[in-house]
Amino acid sequence: MAVQDVHLDALDGKMLALLAEEPRIGVLELSRRLGVARGTVQARLDKLTARGAIRGFGPDVSPAVIGYGVMSFVTLEISQRYGHTAVTEHLTDIPEVLEAHTITGSGDLMCRIVARSNADLQRVIDRVLAYEGIERASTIIALAEQIPYRTMPLVKAASQA
Repeated sequence: MAVQDVHLDALDGKMLALLAEEPRIGVLELSRRLGVARGTVQARLDKLTARGAIRGFGPDVSPAVIGYGVMSFVTLEISQRYGHTAVTEHLTDIPEVLEAHTITGSGDLMCRIVARSNADLQRVIDRVLAYEGIERASTIIALAEQIPYRTMPLVKAASQA
């Protein structure tokens, strides 16, 4: 999916902030709190969702709370013969791989991987490396989360621009 440039105005920013604070809020309540018509809120939500600015309304699950307390970042070097697509398909089959990004620098892919323990992380890394298209992995274990994944500061800045 191609990334589309979405410009946010103040109303979009307020709407997204309310959704972030109260993910289960309904369109009618959003419109009431924002002081705009229900149709306006629905149209803006539809637009932001269709353009990919809003990627979901599901629960934000904490891996640590459900038993995956070890977080790591793994840089993969892949065989150019296999390419990113085949390696990505392999990684998609491993539930502990939360995300993967093509990168520049010494590696080809950067992955966020969780595990139940350090020993379990070894099992996951072994599973990642079992695919012959992956030549090398470099793993960094995260000790503590200092700033959780966030987008609301960006939304605020973009809606005020």
